[in-house]
Amino acid sequence: MPKTKSALKILERVTGSSEAIKAGIAEARINFEVAQMIYDARTKAGLSQSQLAALIGSKQPVIARLEDADYEGHSLTMLQRIAAALELRLELRFVARTHRRGSIRRHLQTSMPSRRKLQRA
Repeated sequence: MPKTKSALKILERVTGSSEAIKAGIAEARINFEVAQMIYDARTKAGLSQSQLAALIGSKQPVIARLEDADYEGHSLTMLQRIAAALELRLELRFVARTHRRGSIRRHLQTSMPSRRKLQRA
């Protein structure tokens, strides 16, 4: 069997079918992407962390923390402040998971009491 160089395929082999591990990887990916987005926008604007911090009324360590891929506390308010300071527009969107279609409906149908039961209570 030829060796694969695809990081995604290697991760898939290592994680197997563990949903908890896959969820952790997905969360880590989001944190990385947000941190990278902040870093890219700041450097494209030609600003240091201290300069961006001053523009949003904060301190340099806050920007360093936001640009850390391991940081899990990104807030929408802070992202909006950064976007405004850099004269950018922040866009967020929900994207369907093609492999889990209908799972929310199934979960709600099995875990939520029916309307009749709620009305009787």
